[in-house]
Amino acid sequence: MNSTGVRQAQTFGAIMWRDVFVTLREFPTFVGQAVIQPLSTLFVFGVLLSNAGYVKGDYSSVLLPGILALNGFLGGMQNTALPLVVDFSYTREIEDRLLSPISLRLVAAEKMVFGAAYGFVASAIMTPVGLALLGLSWSATQIAGALMIATLGALAGSAIGLVLGTSVPSDKVDVMFTLVLMPLLFTGSTQFPLSALNEVRWFQVICGANPLSYASEGIRAVTAADGEHMPLTVSLLVLVGSIALFGTLGIRGFLRRAQS
Repeated sequence: MNSTGVRQAQTFGAIMWRDVFVTLREFPTFVGQAVIQPLSTLFVFGVLLSNAGYVKGDYSSVLLPGILALNGFLGGMQNTALPLVVDFSYTREIEDRLLSPISLRLVAAEKMVFGAAYGFVASAIMTPVGLALLGLSWSATQIAGALMIATLGALAGSAIGLVLGTSVPSDKVDVMFTLVLMPLLFTGSTQFPLSALNEVRWFQVICGANPLSYASEGIRAVTAADGEHMPLTVSLLVLVGSIALFGTLGIRGFLRRAQS
């Protein structure tokens, strides 16, 4: 690597460390955001409704992978999109990064990587909590596989967040949550396998267009091989393709906003 590449790598690392340091200062808040909502979902659907007999006993093996995928995907999306909306609108903090000795594409990539790291940690925190709450037992290989898929899901979420954060003005953030975020959450196959929707074909097609569905299905494939799930290869291909597609669109949007 030449001297320019070394300097850019060092600058990338410094920017990343700054974001990590700020997050660590607010770690209790981060843990609360990562745990409270998914823990509530797991408790209601995985414990209360299961004990009441409204869901099958093996529903926990369907629900937990979806919640882990959701935690990673949503963490990556929110922590990429929302800071960008703020930085480009109110604080103009992004200008400090744009003046750093690093290419604009790497600045955009750092935003996406940091958002994905946030989502990965959110999924990693919830893994032992969810297993203990639902009384499930996964091997080390299953946990590693689940976290690998959650990482890809977090990267897909942060890539979409990069697109949203560079295309949505600050006064339309509430619209973004209503028209984009909420539909993504409810069509991500987090509480049901995609194959279970064969009788509701139109909704299955909608869910199949959501990258979150493939993170949910991928984690099910590596943790409950005998259950209903999409082939792991398909989930991996769609997740990687989504990262490439939305990452490219997001970086283009970032360059357009940065140079305007």
